[in-house]
Amino acid sequence: MKREHKYKAVGVMSGTSLDGLDLVLCEFTYRYDAWDFEILKGTTMLYSDKMKNELALSHKLDAYSFVELHRRYGKFIGDEVANFIKGQSDIDLVASHGHTVFHEPEKGVTFQIGCGAQITAACGLKVVSDFRTLDIALGGQGAPLVPIGDGLLFGKYDACVNLGGFANISYQQQGERIAFDICAVNIVINEIVQKEFGMPFDENGDLGAQGSVDDELLKELNDLGFYALPAPKSLAREWGETTFKPILNSYEIMDKKDLLATCYHHFAQQIAKVLNQQKIKTCLFTGGGTFNTYLMQLIRVYSNATLVIPEKQVIDFKEAIIFAFLGVLRIQEQVNCLKSVTGARRDNVGGSVFIQ
Repeated sequence: MKREHKYKAVGVMSGTSLDGLDLVLCEFTYRYDAWDFEILKGTTMLYSDKMKNELALSHKLDAYSFVELHRRYGKFIGDEVANFIKGQSDIDLVASHGHTVFHEPEKGVTFQIGCGAQITAACGLKVVSDFRTLDIALGGQGAPLVPIGDGLLFGKYDACVNLGGFANISYQQQGERIAFDICAVNIVINEIVQKEFGMPFDENGDLGAQGSVDDELLKELNDLGFYALPAPKSLAREWGETTFKPILNSYEIMDKKDLLATCYHHFAQQIAKVLNQQKIKTCLFTGGGTFNTYLMQLIRVYSNATLVIPEKQVIDFKEAIIFAFLGVLRIQEQVNCLKSVTGARRDNVGGSVFIQ
């Protein structure tokens, strides 16, 4: 690679919590054997109720309808990118994570909808998508993918935690990047709040803060087998539906604010346990859950680490920023997926490239 080079890239991310489609335009600079970045602009396109419902139920579609949604959602992404970059020039690529529908790495299965060919046809730019399947083919978890970006772009912190649909962490250990999913967060909280309170999310954690902890439920959640597994490990919707939700459902007569409070304490304890076990001193927190004041207060109570909250654009778009960066690494044919994180047989260069 040249000693100095700049790339303009659009990162596109849709998380499991279905908040919307994150779009961010960044300029990445490689200089003196190190990477830096600048956010040029970013936005979140909220999904219509129809689109949100289609994505939420996409795993139940028949084969033809699923492929049709994959195509249509790809065109939707491409159209949104085209509108987003209007008036911008010299953009090198678009990197799209897509929306995860299936993720069962133990069965060799993962799928993120949002057809890359449709994206490039709609926006006219080089597109990198489908970042996970090569790692799965190499025996890895196909996730998490963000940690290489954590290390190269945010390496001044001892660890990085993202609070999205699930909480995940990455940190450096004996010269290798270690990362794994810790627990569910917004994918659980949002569903409870939407169903029981008719609100999109628990703003600032205010509803949960009014509840009381149920010690029996808290212990049952903390005893879940996933937490005792060694890394690499990852979570997905399937785990929530088959393992986590049935426990909550068995407490259906519980006051829902108490249910929320218990879940918040559970999540905070699991996150803090990892920080404390790894003796993390400074930890960067990003993702939508960072705005949940109550959850962040609980993590501070249970953990010994200093929690660093960056500027709002980094909180909102960190995953999209890093996927843009993974796209840059892909077109440079540089490693963008680490075996130390996913458990694959080797580091790899993931992503399918589409050029109009």
